[in-house]
Amino acid sequence: MDLRKLNPFRGLPNAREVWAWGMYDLANQSFTLLIITLLFSLYFKQVVVGEDGRGDALWGAVYGGSMLLVVASSVLLGALADAKGWRKQMLLGTGIGCVVLTCSLALTGPSTVVLAAALFVCGNLMYQLGENFLASFLPDVSTSRNIGKISAIGWTMGYVGALLLLLFTVGSMLVFGRQETEEWRPYFVFAGLWFLMGMIPAAMLLRNDPARERMPGSLLKHSFGRVWETARQVRRYRHLALFLTGFFVYGFGIQVVVAFASILAADFGFSGLQLVLFVLQLTVTAGISAAVTGLFQDRIGAKTTILAFLGVWIVSTLSLLGIAIWEGAPEWSLWVIGNGIGFGLGGLGTAGRAMVGRCTPRHRSAEFFGFWGMTYKLAGAIGVLSFGLVKEGLGNVGALALLAGFFVVGAAIVAFMNERAGVLSARQAEREYRAGLPVRGGSGVLPPTMGA
Repeated sequence: MDLRKLNPFRGLPNAREVWAWGMYDLANQSFTLLIITLLFSLYFKQVVVGEDGRGDALWGAVYGGSMLLVVASSVLLGALADAKGWRKQMLLGTGIGCVVLTCSLALTGPSTVVLAAALFVCGNLMYQLGENFLASFLPDVSTSRNIGKISAIGWTMGYVGALLLLLFTVGSMLVFGRQETEEWRPYFVFAGLWFLMGMIPAAMLLRNDPARERMPGSLLKHSFGRVWETARQVRRYRHLALFLTGFFVYGFGIQVVVAFASILAADFGFSGLQLVLFVLQLTVTAGISAAVTGLFQDRIGAKTTILAFLGVWIVSTLSLLGIAIWEGAPEWSLWVIGNGIGFGLGGLGTAGRAMVGRCTPRHRSAEFFGFWGMTYKLAGAIGVLSFGLVKEGLGNVGALALLAGFFVVGAAIVAFMNERAGVLSARQAEREYRAGLPVRGGSGVLPPTMGA
């Protein structure tokens, strides 16, 4: 067997650059996994807030509030990054900010709700904005023929990072006996340092955007102008807009699972090491799914791939609802459903990012991925907050019924999107930009020095 065939970078003309881009995906998993999904969410509820019954609602409010800040800033900062050629600087700047704030979470403890909330809100803001800027490099490190494969490589490297982090967490819990929630603060420092080390390849190998000419007026005014120009062209990008609408709805469900995974697992009786092992299994399945998706999504299309994985999500969340109703359900059934959730999570993530990349003009990638990030983060703010309130008011059954509904409605909207037309609109916009032609649906001309 030729082991070289297993190398995902084999045959890529820019393998080192793709690897560096994927390493950032691997690095920031320490925040999304250890801080959001696995450890800090439960630490916040059980240690910082304590057992007064407000943990679910407060965590939903803190997470949702941080997402609203991301929503308010994503598109404007993306437009600014495109206009000034600052994408790489913003990617690294938000990453370093997230590293410092993540390590600072170790300063929290019982009754430090305000401090913990402030550190998490600011840290999550940095992390989520960095995700947008990272995704905006996807059209740069790929071509129209391999964008799905490249997206899958990055997503898979992220899950490889998550797997390594989980193995470390399990090992240290066993060796050092840190299975109790109140003993998890050293993991927050480790998460920050992991992120810092993994950023280095991106800092060294990702290309800087070309320098832009000075623009009249303030940077804020120019950023608003670019966003307004895009809004005026919404008919041109209507297929991408329709996808983002469906993505917004099913994003409710994905964000809920990310934010409440450990809390939901704890509600079903998992704790300590068992909880980490459950998330480990989910992560392995998600990583396999992301890797396998890269083998076929460029052939069958992103839309078909997305609808297939939404079907997996619907079945998995309805099964989870069934377990909540059937109180005597065996424990193994939750482990099986966890595999389905992981499979849907990995495949849907890489396919969604590839869809946006296909339908995005390269010269406006940071701005358009800012819209993508804004949509996903707004979904997080609304979905997580509503889920937390429904969970507290109606219990797990009502909340899980809401969760399944997110995926059903999202799939119905995506089904009406025309992927091919969306791709053609983006390519036509690129040709007009290179030729310096007037912008359709807008006014005036966007010459190269005013574009991204």
